[in-house]
Amino acid sequence: MVGADLAARRRGHRRRPGESEAFAHDLAEFIGGVRGIDTRGRTFRGGGRGGDLRAHDTWMETCFERSERFLDVPLLRRMWTVLRDLPRGPVPDLMTHGDLIPGNVLVSRGRLAGVLDVGGLRAADPALDLVGAWHLLEDRPRRALRADLGCDDLEWERGKAWAFQQSMGAVWYYHESNPPMSRMGTRTLARLAAA
Repeated sequence: MVGADLAARRRGHRRRPGESEAFAHDLAEFIGGVRGIDTRGRTFRGGGRGGDLRAHDTWMETCFERSERFLDVPLLRRMWTVLRDLPRGPVPDLMTHGDLIPGNVLVSRGRLAGVLDVGGLRAADPALDLVGAWHLLEDRPRRALRADLGCDDLEWERGKAWAFQQSMGAVWYYHESNPPMSRMGTRTLARLAAA
């Protein structure tokens, strides 16, 4: 029995972190910790992700036009039409990492060991860090992260919107220069479409 337990643990360490609820709990702890940093009265100052979703319409139009050979653009346009109009709700800006993608997380033995690119922490829509749920996690661990953070439906949908906005840019922009980033965008969009 001891040998079977050891073998099971070894198999668990070889699993992709996106399939691991333990990794999802670690990610939720990180997001919660960042949200707990005092903003000192700072709010989102515009530029980039984290403010008004509709402010990205021009960029999204560019993405749709340049993605026609890679993606089902009519479907994605319909999705954006819904996502862009999600209200912000009463939640104030909180500190966010803003870019929880595979290239910015360090994993050891299937657990979150570190997060890179923390120099950009800033006050923004707290749903922004939910992009990690879509970029990094499969369905079951994603549900675990949502439960840990206590996300209501609106916050969860806004997180989907930010992941959508980021992914649309990644697919075509990095198609030649950084194929793994392009594939990340495609994978995330597929997860969003299936949700």
